[in-house]
Amino acid sequence: MPTGSGIDVLPDEVLHHILGFLEAHESVRTCVLARRWRHLWKSATGLRVLAGNGEFLGSLEKVCNFVDSLLRHCPASPLHTCEIRFTSFGHWILTLCEGGESETRLLRHVNTWFWRVMASVSCQVQVLRLRACCTDLVPGDDDPSLALDKRSVDSRHLTRLELYGIEVNRRFLDFSNCPLLEHLEFRNCLFDYDSRLRICAPSLVSLLLDYIWGLTPKLESMPSLVKAVVTTEDCFDSCTVANCHCEFCDNSYSIGDDTGSNGSVLLKGLSEAKDLALISGPDAYTFKVDLRWCPIFSKLKILLLNEYWCLPDDFRALVCILEHSPVLEKLTLEISCEKHRQQTERKGTLRPMEGSAAILEHLKIIEEDL
Repeated sequence: MPTGSGIDVLPDEVLHHILGFLEAHESVRTCVLARRWRHLWKSATGLRVLAGNGEFLGSLEKVCNFVDSLLRHCPASPLHTCEIRFTSFGHWILTLCEGGESETRLLRHVNTWFWRVMASVSCQVQVLRLRACCTDLVPGDDDPSLALDKRSVDSRHLTRLELYGIEVNRRFLDFSNCPLLEHLEFRNCLFDYDSRLRICAPSLVSLLLDYIWGLTPKLESMPSLVKAVVTTEDCFDSCTVANCHCEFCDNSYSIGDDTGSNGSVLLKGLSEAKDLALISGPDAYTFKVDLRWCPIFSKLKILLLNEYWCLPDDFRALVCILEHSPVLEKLTLEISCEKHRQQTERKGTLRPMEGSAAILEHLKIIEEDL
């Protein structure tokens, strides 16, 4: 290739952007290409540390030393994206324990990296992804979770936060000091089993809660919310009273009475969304609680529900949420054939509700996804 052609003619700012898409160790290696490249990696707009399963460096000690050194030397310019992914995090924790070494060392390292990037004035990170597991096992069992320090996230630049396999706490879930945070994702994360945590993120545009363990978190007001996907299949919400006949259990007919919203866990916080996917477990306990104080979804046009919203002979939950969605245009019912066959053996009672015919006024599409 002739001198002065190809990638070498690109300005430094463009090369910084390109290097931001490489994994961190590959970006650093470019320093040996030529004198001009010696320090370009320090100004890469992305920092991606992907470790585990032979992906990077191999040993835990090498990984920790590398990342510590990396964060000391960069970024030399504002960082757009930071991704820290440990696909063997749980394996490393268990290995440390079996070898008589404290697992707190790794937990301390990862916490230090996370908060250093989050709090650094020079970083100004906008997109932050932290993944500390590679399976969908229950955190705390065979695949230990990463417990984040009990601190509030305070960032004037963060727009997207994605967490996978993380144990969160009450203080961490307060994002009121993140005015630009619009996208928030929790996958396979561990919430508290004893008390209900609250997610405060008033600027959110999109929310994902998937494979959540512990008690379902309570959502505070999100007036700018457009799209949300919420799965409660793995949550531990339940009525603790034996043979209970309260309004939240199967024997109750008190649904959709709209008597207030203080008791709402999820639906009140989701009430401004235009696009919703609500995936429930077999007992649908959390959503039954919320339907007792069902808000009006005045902007909702697209709704996806799974089979537990339309049990045979008991469509109260489905009818209730449809009656509270006056401008709904598309409804998708995601039904598992095997689960559906099992449900046909269950018995329920259908209670007619006034105004049921009105739910079809704006509905244009109904899909059944088997």
